[in-house]
Amino acid sequence: MSQELVGRVVSLHLHPAKPGTPSKPVDFVDVVAGKGIEGEPRYFGRISQATGQPGRRQISLIEREQIAAHAASLGLEIIPPGAVRANIETHGIDLIAWVGQQIEIGGAVLLLAEPRTPCEKMEAVCKGLRERMQNNRQGVMAQVVHSGRIRVNDPIKLVKAARPA
Repeated sequence: MSQELVGRVVSLHLHPAKPGTPSKPVDFVDVVAGKGIEGEPRYFGRISQATGQPGRRQISLIEREQIAAHAASLGLEIIPPGAVRANIETHGIDLIAWVGQQIEIGGAVLLLAEPRTPCEKMEAVCKGLRERMQNNRQGVMAQVVHSGRIRVNDPIKLVKAARPA
């Protein structure tokens, strides 16, 4: 397989154990294939009730560029890192465009599984944010394909299947 550099990790966050409290910024996360982020209370090890298989919602990602666009459209100078409750905030990659594809970050490989569903907590960040995050402006949910460590500033590479000779 070959890789094409498409972006980088700008911040990492864990969901709080107590709902409604701020996300916790971290320098790195360890991800486990089929389970998610080790120590992540919200998504780790969830099983789909529909399929009995590991859930597709193991890690959430969003682009800082998208967050900046939302802030500008809502008249805010900035929406702080972690405020939109994504585990991984990125720069330089259009996540929605790569849904269905695999990315390599640090030692891990993630499958960008589906667009993220913005929840009512976005309104606590700023009135109107949840509506702004509709229609593919909300980041994605991913599944862990290959376990590894992901650090802030790690490059993000699109994994491409090798072409037959």
